[in-house]
Amino acid sequence: MFTLLNQDKSSRARRGRITTRHGDIETPVFMPVGTQASVKALDNRELVEMGTQIILGNTYHLNIRPGMEIMEQAGGLHGFMNWDRPILTDSGGFQVFSLAKIRKIKEHGVEFRSHLDGSKLFLGPRESMAIQRTIGSDIAMVFDECPPYGCSSDDARDAVVRTIRWAAECAEQPRAEGQQYFGIVQGACNRELRERCARELVAMDFDGYAIGGVSVGEPEPEMLRAVELAEPHLPENKARYAMGLGTPAQLVELIARGMDMFDCVLPTRVARNGTAYTRKGAYNIKGGAQKTLFEPLEEGCDCFTCRNHTRAYVRHLLNVNEIVGLRLVSIHNTHMFIKLMEDVRKHIEDGTFGEFRAEFISSYQPTSRVRAQQRTTKLPPGSE
Repeated sequence: MFTLLNQDKSSRARRGRITTRHGDIETPVFMPVGTQASVKALDNRELVEMGTQIILGNTYHLNIRPGMEIMEQAGGLHGFMNWDRPILTDSGGFQVFSLAKIRKIKEHGVEFRSHLDGSKLFLGPRESMAIQRTIGSDIAMVFDECPPYGCSSDDARDAVVRTIRWAAECAEQPRAEGQQYFGIVQGACNRELRERCARELVAMDFDGYAIGGVSVGEPEPEMLRAVELAEPHLPENKARYAMGLGTPAQLVELIARGMDMFDCVLPTRVARNGTAYTRKGAYNIKGGAQKTLFEPLEEGCDCFTCRNHTRAYVRHLLNVNEIVGLRLVSIHNTHMFIKLMEDVRKHIEDGTFGEFRAEFISSYQPTSRVRAQQRTTKLPPGSE
């Protein structure tokens, strides 16, 4: 259930609360990605200490490993990974996009070849929702088709037709106790298709709605446009989730466009390459300029890394390939994304989001490295 608490007067930004069986989620919210029952390089204690409210798991990957027999014996994903806060699971529909070379789309789902051993798998609405039911996620995404950037108008239209049909089939499936179902709006950057998909999904009365088909290689202006085309057709009293996004500046802009929920692999992904996020932009810690800087990764940050270690030390760890180095950067980056959402919520409550947004965007300078990596913010199978 979603409760709208505040609405910004200068934009579409909103402050809300999602109630789930495992606790409330204050929105806007950033959700760290735990594709395979773990957020890369972070443990549960660290996630809780930095204020993580909800994490993600992936239907496709968890179904392959450890498998639903083990998941069922463990009592679901919460018990398996000892996480007592909310979990959202992707439906596996993104693999329709990412596994394009080893899958065939059929009327009732998608036939895959496993990225591990090539064995044949089938995933459709019934299968996806059954897996998510066993996982026991608080929020389960319906099964959809995510077309690639640059697809033809016919392919985009076919994907919308399938997404709508599959969503209706998902809605008929039984749920785990307290489980909520979210529909996913597709339609590329086509106004008519986005509106059609949104309206038909809203008519099915899902618990919330996501905007999919973004973060698939498109330029940032087209990503923002896809969100702008869908958002006006989504109900005010349901949560809105922009899937697979984005950089800190993108999150602020998407919040201004009415989005409530976000997930992205970037905080831990770029950390493994030595890139740190700050409120002013991103930079490479491994560079020689950091060699003698005995200051935190970001001034004013209260994460574990910044309270206890210097840039010079973290740079040293990364350059000698010590695992703790990438962990320390992952802690900082994930903490930064979560704290950014806390600040946004407060500014919306205080009626100062417009000023905050203008100042943040004007001072944020992304590096060329991060810009290149954000073109695909979700990784190939098994790598995040």
